[in-house]
Amino acid sequence: MTVRRLGTCLSAALLVSAVLPVSVRADTIDEKAAVCSSCHGEKGVPTEKNIPIIWGQQEGYLYLQLRDFKKGARKNEIMNGIAESLEKDDMKELAAYFAAKSWPNLDQASASDADVAAAKTANSAVGCSACHLDHFQGTGTVPRLSGQSHEYLTKTLAEFRSGERANNPGMTSLAQATPEPDLKAMEAYLAGL
Repeated sequence: MTVRRLGTCLSAALLVSAVLPVSVRADTIDEKAAVCSSCHGEKGVPTEKNIPIIWGQQEGYLYLQLRDFKKGARKNEIMNGIAESLEKDDMKELAAYFAAKSWPNLDQASASDADVAAAKTANSAVGCSACHLDHFQGTGTVPRLSGQSHEYLTKTLAEFRSGERANNPGMTSLAQATPEPDLKAMEAYLAGL
């Protein structure tokens, strides 16, 4: 993340985690969402490639991630600070707000034929689509993966594989059981969908 953009995201986090709770400072959902947009993008395209798309993401998944950041079950210095000041109703409102938005197109390259074949083989072996569905659109508390930022997918799968991200033990087990080349192929495949 560039120093300038990191500064912007940190400034937003500091504003949100200041003395007053979000519900007092931000009266409307648009004001609350503006804080999120400083990193996740005003039109749904994140300011950095390793920041996830949240526009059009599954509502239940967004809520669970905010809850996990608040509880400390998922670690990210900026997000932990922001979520700490959110009430349950704020988290539900933000999740519904962003889920209702259209998923942005990042114009990422399609995966190579070799990566597509390896990803499909990995999916058959591990069963990614059993939870994320056939087109990797996700449902409920399971996230959409298709078209997500390649860099974010790489970062997230590496965090699950290492155990650094521990808020979903099932994903940790699957990432650890999947050979590294298959994970790389899956990242390219999902990003290009």
